[in-house]
Amino acid sequence: MAKKASRNSEPDSHVGNGGELHQTNSGDGRLTTNQGVPVADDQNTLTIGPRGPQLLEDFILREKITHFDHERIPERVVHARGYAAHGYFQCYESNADLTKASFLQDPSVKTPVFCRFSTVAGSEGSHDTARDVRGFSVKFYTDQGNYDLVGNNIPVFFIHDAIKFPDLIHAVKPAPDRGFPQAQSAHDTFWDYVSLTPESMHMLMWIMSDRAIPRSFRMMEGFGVHTFRMINAEGESKFVKFHWRPKLGTFSLIWDEAVKIGGADPDFHRRDLFNSIAMKSYPEWELSVQVFTEEQANEFDFDVLDPTKLVPEELVPLRPLGKMVLDRNVDNFFAETEQVAFCPSHVVPGIDFSNDPLLQGRLFSYLDTQLSRLGSPNFHQIPVNKPKCPFANFQRDGHMQMDVPKGRVANEPNSLDHGLLREDPKAGFTSFPTEESGQKLRIRPKSFADHYTQARLFYISMTEPEKRHIAGGFGFELGKCENAKIRTRMLGHLQNIDEGLASDVAKALGMTGQADKIEPMVAVGNPEPSEALSQYAKAPASIAGKKIGLLTTDGVDAKLYKDLVKLAKSEQAIVEVITPTIGAIQSSKGDEITPDHFLSGAPSCLFDCVVIAPSEENAAMLASQAAAVDFIRDAFAHLKVIGFTEPAAELFGKASVATDADEGVLEISGGKAAEFVEKAKQHRIWDREPSVRAF
Repeated sequence: MAKKASRNSEPDSHVGNGGELHQTNSGDGRLTTNQGVPVADDQNTLTIGPRGPQLLEDFILREKITHFDHERIPERVVHARGYAAHGYFQCYESNADLTKASFLQDPSVKTPVFCRFSTVAGSEGSHDTARDVRGFSVKFYTDQGNYDLVGNNIPVFFIHDAIKFPDLIHAVKPAPDRGFPQAQSAHDTFWDYVSLTPESMHMLMWIMSDRAIPRSFRMMEGFGVHTFRMINAEGESKFVKFHWRPKLGTFSLIWDEAVKIGGADPDFHRRDLFNSIAMKSYPEWELSVQVFTEEQANEFDFDVLDPTKLVPEELVPLRPLGKMVLDRNVDNFFAETEQVAFCPSHVVPGIDFSNDPLLQGRLFSYLDTQLSRLGSPNFHQIPVNKPKCPFANFQRDGHMQMDVPKGRVANEPNSLDHGLLREDPKAGFTSFPTEESGQKLRIRPKSFADHYTQARLFYISMTEPEKRHIAGGFGFELGKCENAKIRTRMLGHLQNIDEGLASDVAKALGMTGQADKIEPMVAVGNPEPSEALSQYAKAPASIAGKKIGLLTTDGVDAKLYKDLVKLAKSEQAIVEVITPTIGAIQSSKGDEITPDHFLSGAPSCLFDCVVIAPSEENAAMLASQAAAVDFIRDAFAHLKVIGFTEPAAELFGKASVATDADEGVLEISGGKAAEFVEKAKQHRIWDREPSVRAF
């Protein structure tokens, strides 16, 4: 008899030192509100019909979300570790056929923006390279008011309904009885939760992929996640999905590299963004949308209101709208990056919402969160949150009121202010007049029930290295779970996604043949692969925005050094010099070179490709240093392209790396720096991976 994964499955008892079951409260075992009212359904928000809008009267949702939003102050509950920069957005041409939003009309106008990137699970003091979702949120300071596009670097999410968000985050956060693990999902509470929540399967494929450990913010995609509406001046509406594509291409770390970077430089991503802007190598993204009508959406074999689903680009191609360039670092981290308040409910005329149940809950939750974090309904007066266009209304007073409103009148309608402030039916924000009808109920739409087809779509669209990494991600994380039945349950889900993946993960765990049989709610489809979902299938051959690490010594070959610097500059990359100590060295021509790093503080994982080029007289000294040996070993194990000069041969021998190991290890003496740079455009030597790493 097949076992079905159920949210109502009996959870594992947590037994403390005294052997007693820990409970939040005594009672008869029924789930209740904080007022003691028994809860009939804790899985679904109250809506009008199965796919309709959520109701403000849902006191269970509001109590649960409000309590969650106020759990911590002043650090964000989620997305606590973030980094941000200022910049501008510029559309390519008028998009009047699609939307009346003014910032998408005139290509000569640069709309100011503030963009914040973040990890979700870790605290403010966690490290940048944790395996996690990355927030990708942009505040547009338009002439119609502020518009916040609040998204992630992954286009789908774990859950259907916002009422489950507190449960998801409680599951992934440090356990309340012990306060760890920090900034990671490799533990029982997270995997127990998601293994009992089949709708999470698609998101889990993304999280276990390299998407969860990006190379940098500058090389990371962004998505609006939900389906939104755009409305033009004629009142015509179409659905849209938002995409941010980095100009440099989408690249990631590999797991062992990410772990080592977390120890060597916990600020790896924020340092990268800050330094690139400081050097005027401004990061750039293209904003595109997928556009489709409601009639087209009804023909898809998935529901566009389901936030665990994406719209394949083969089905609806991207329409480019414009570009975002980040060209100014913040002046004060707390005043700007920490105090910025993003709310999905901050929209402008021409952009509207769909009935996506997760989005509907976010419209309430984010505003409530800002009231908790920033302590006042006047958070919009903080400079980083303040609109750059005129704004005025009859709202008054409140904690931390910074403006000094004048006049006698603070109400509307009135006849005493001589018409100073009045509604503008023509230019003001109006919602699209959709017709809604249905019963008030708590129910999950049947059209949301396919939890495995798009997870399969993602997996079969990957290259072989990406598939290996997904299996490795599942193997590592599930291997950290102490409870065997969580592992067998997850293996059952993976069998529904792909038998090969399930087999690889089971083999890594030593649990072949131990998967639970989990019956899908609907038959799993057999989609065609989508190349757009793979990072490496479409990765550009380029080293733009990347770093070449030159490990060298006093007496470095002057021509090689100059050639590398010149070539890197021509490719929009940089060379950083690593030497045994931080003091200045001289080249073979007597020119002084100031190192960027000393060897013990700069392992090879901090660079995209490396060159080892000691001078003849100092080669033996470098080869005697353990950090230099590890530098080569790690670079080889992390599949990097490695250039070297003849004096480095002894060091390679100590590292047990052959100087002719593969095409990615090249001797570059005698003016061959260009060959190294050309080879480094591959990003990694993927064919090397099976020989250096077991999955």
